Amino acid sequence: MLYIFGGLPGAGKSTLSAALAREIRAAYLRVDVVEHAIRAAGGAVNGPEGYVVCYGLASHNLRLGLDVVADTVNPLRETRQAWRDVAQSFDIPFLEIEVICSDVEEHKQRVETRVIDIPGFTPPTWAEVQARHYEHWDRERIVIDTARHTPDESIAMLRERVERARRQRGG
Repeated sequence: MLYIFGGLPGAGKSTLSAALAREIRAAYLRVDVVEHAIRAAGGAVNGPEGYVVCYGLASHNLRLGLDVVADTVNPLRETRQAWRDVAQSFDIPFLEIEVICSDVEEHKQRVETRVIDIPGFTPPTWAEVQARHYEHWDRERIVIDTARHTPDESIAMLRERVERARRQRGG
């Protein structure tokens, strides 16, 4: 199965997607790591480069029979469709999961105080998060609102909703 995460920086998607990957022992693809590595190698990331690398890695891992958790902002309908295309090319199921933080002040505080777990990585500022182009999701998905919830509570919500979606799909 391909688990396709999306959401603005600071909403909690890396916390949730990493927890899910750990729990189900899936390959974990985080676009921030890929893009940071491209820059560290002297390359430029001016567009979809990190996403394209992640699509390729996801395809390879799915071909090996592994579940894959994709952790990306996934801001455009086009990027979301590209992830679905990856899953559909192997005729495997996928779940789309949007992580939001509906409390603007809490979201801002998270962005401004988050601990960076990628050495040398510079996360976006709150102004950059607010200015980011992020298209409305127009498809069925699991939505996890992390506002006013601890990470453990959000992980429990995610776990319950993923299990419910799997049961509904018969898997």
